[in-house]
Amino acid sequence: MQPFLAHPFDSDRLHEECGIFGAIGMADASNFVALGLHALQHRGQEAGGIVAHDPENGFNSAHRFGYVRDNFTKADVMATLPGPLAIGHVRYSTAGTKAATAIRDVQPFFGEFHMGGCAIAHNGNITNAAALRRELIERGSIFQSSSDSECIIHLMARSIQRNIPERMKDALRRIEGAFSVIAMTRTKLIGVRDPLGVRPLVLGKVGDEGFVLASETCALDIIGADFVREIEPGEMVVISRGEVESSRPFGPSKGRFCIFEHVYFSRPDSIIGGRSVYETRRQIGVELAREAPIEADLVCPVPDSGTPAAIGFAQESGIPYGMGIIRNQYMGRTFIEPTEQIRNMGVRLKLNVNRSLIAGKRVVLVDDSVVRGTTSRKIKDMILDAGAAAVHFRIASPPTAWPCFYGVDTPDRDKLLAAQMTTEEMRDWIGVDSLAFVSLDGLYRAVGEAQGRNKACPQYCDACFSGDYPVAPFDQLERGFRMKAGSETAITEAAE
Repeated sequence: MQPFLAHPFDSDRLHEECGIFGAIGMADASNFVALGLHALQHRGQEAGGIVAHDPENGFNSAHRFGYVRDNFTKADVMATLPGPLAIGHVRYSTAGTKAATAIRDVQPFFGEFHMGGCAIAHNGNITNAAALRRELIERGSIFQSSSDSECIIHLMARSIQRNIPERMKDALRRIEGAFSVIAMTRTKLIGVRDPLGVRPLVLGKVGDEGFVLASETCALDIIGADFVREIEPGEMVVISRGEVESSRPFGPSKGRFCIFEHVYFSRPDSIIGGRSVYETRRQIGVELAREAPIEADLVCPVPDSGTPAAIGFAQESGIPYGMGIIRNQYMGRTFIEPTEQIRNMGVRLKLNVNRSLIAGKRVVLVDDSVVRGTTSRKIKDMILDAGAAAVHFRIASPPTAWPCFYGVDTPDRDKLLAAQMTTEEMRDWIGVDSLAFVSLDGLYRAVGEAQGRNKACPQYCDACFSGDYPVAPFDQLERGFRMKAGSETAITEAAE
């Protein structure tokens, strides 16, 4: 089976990173993993994999292109993954070969060491992967994939530590960037977050002795697991025999969680840092209405990611809320585009205007972000074609002016509209009556920071908006990427 065909609508979005899930201490753990991955499908739709261990049958794995529901709900596939311990991964490629993914690039990855096997699943991006890969190849390592995550297995193989958790600590201390990692041995489930905690990881409990690790709390809900806590930045947990052991392999650290998880990536029914993602997104809409008020007749979300913010905007502004755009729920990434005429329909394959509601109205469109801006122009044209009197865009994030190097697939900086134009120039280019983004301080207030962003020591990773990279992206710097003026401190600190 070939990888998914990207749809034109999807090319103008910041793509999800990956989702990871692990389970231990329950019969047929792989079934729980499959359900967890299904709940995390929004984080990666390209491919998925599961590795399981059974005392009688050892390690077994299945890697497939496509959706979880199309692969890991089949009895014959799941029968090959017996045992009380399993981990899984859903992928959207952020490193390695894009648009031509090979099955060998699909995680979890597996390595056999003299003390036993180990499988790993990684969400994030290793910013010094190219340098590590060169070093490892020069020392004799043979890579099987184009993924940066495979570096972890090779670094573990070269460690002199006597057990797998300690080898993993050795490996991860060599890595820069962002990582939430779930790993498994024959008897243990391991979870680790990088010192900044950029990517999420949570711990749940099932029954008396079952434990699960997942990217988001929504994946706990689907299997009826109780939320225990978030794995803390820089923490490693090792779970076996119904017990959780915690350690700090990187020393003390202060988190810089990805703020875009609140804006877009996480499911709205997840909980992050004790806060409802839905409520945070609704509050972003409230902040937008306060910062950029407008006279209009209708507030309309760009579905689905703009919906909570649009509700908040409508509530704060007093402008009626309406579903002026309807999303085709059955339009997936696998849609076959057989003719040029079909391809030119673009966004209309996925979204359609509710003409009877839009006609004659001054419409406020609320979306989560503007990346290249091409989709915003097409949606504006659809609204005007339906007879709208005016179109105002309100964006539930600050301008996306810098690429992410920590596990999100973003365009190069010269492809980001906000990196090339002012807000007023963007308004003219998109062709709307007004355009406004929530401020960075407004976004911070929406996530619970009443005083806004601490410029001296930001509470979150917001590099895609600010250009303030908490860890220098060494691989990108080698390729000629230029950080903004004043970012040299980040380079020095990372080098130290």
